[in-house]
Amino acid sequence: MEPTAEANSARDKLGRHLRDLRISVTDRCNFRCPYCMPKEVFGPGHAFLDRSSLLTFEELAELVAVFASLGVRKVRLTGGEPLLRREIESLVAKIALVPEIEDLALTTNGMLLAAKAQALASAGLKRVTVSLDALDQEHFAAMNGVGARVDKVLAGIEAAALAGLAPIKINCVIRRGVNDTEILALVRRFRGTGHIVRFIEYMDVGTTNGWKPEDVVPASEILEKISSEFPIEPIDPTLPGEVATRYRFSDGSGEIGVIASITQPFCKECTRARLSADGHLFTCLFASNGTDLRDMVRSGATASQLAQRIASVWKARDDRYSELRDELIEMTARQGQPANLSATPVAVRPPRRRAEMSYLGG
Repeated sequence: MEPTAEANSARDKLGRHLRDLRISVTDRCNFRCPYCMPKEVFGPGHAFLDRSSLLTFEELAELVAVFASLGVRKVRLTGGEPLLRREIESLVAKIALVPEIEDLALTTNGMLLAAKAQALASAGLKRVTVSLDALDQEHFAAMNGVGARVDKVLAGIEAAALAGLAPIKINCVIRRGVNDTEILALVRRFRGTGHIVRFIEYMDVGTTNGWKPEDVVPASEILEKISSEFPIEPIDPTLPGEVATRYRFSDGSGEIGVIASITQPFCKECTRARLSADGHLFTCLFASNGTDLRDMVRSGATASQLAQRIASVWKARDDRYSELRDELIEMTARQGQPANLSATPVAVRPPRRRAEMSYLGG
């Protein structure tokens, strides 16, 4: 039975279509970045998801086909670290067979990319985004929390380029006093290579990273620093709902991007759904709870039933956390509380913990 026409026309309460799906294939990672999986919390005793609770590749491909019937055209595989999932290229091959999916990408920390790049490309992956928070080895080790070497990530980027997984995007989360000195070094390193460096404002995702507003380096400050050495000019977004604001170098030597969830929220344009590794559907990066799709799949739900459930969740969506963040900071200041949003709820909602980025995918 085919998905219903009603499901196909679903928009959320703010009129936003469902166009992008981010899939966390594992909650495990070989890094312990402080802004995502601080090692003080995700230590040797941390209880990760049991393998039996993870969606199988067949289940994931089935769900992608259902999401595609609802309008999803772009799929990104994330984690945790997605390359830790065994034979991830077979999942790529299954998703690549879904005819409606036009863009299939993967976000990785790059440590295992050199060995996997060609297999991923051969399976049908279109491009990769690599997280790289510093070029200086000391800074990089501090950011990844396990002493990993930056040269392995650079080798992964090179292998991805040779495999044709382009354009390669390089994501850098900037935290004041930690790696804000790396901005120009990253621009110099990748300018002219065809790779696109995107600088991300440090966000209050989850409840464990100890986020504070004063740790944020605003996009405006990042752009000012870059333009002091390399003149840049804004360019139009590639697609509707794109989260990065794009800039090109005036001399034609490439582009950069900034993702400014803190100072320039883009909730109005958000068309993303997120699927956790154990099959829970989340409608916002800053959400607390998801909707269980795994049990529906494993109990034999039809494509139509799954589509109707997903559409009903999307129609009820009114998430705009980033737009409400300033209200919360003002509220906590009035109450004489520290404005630590990683442990504080949205002002208009009851107290709760938010899902961690490593669980629902960044």
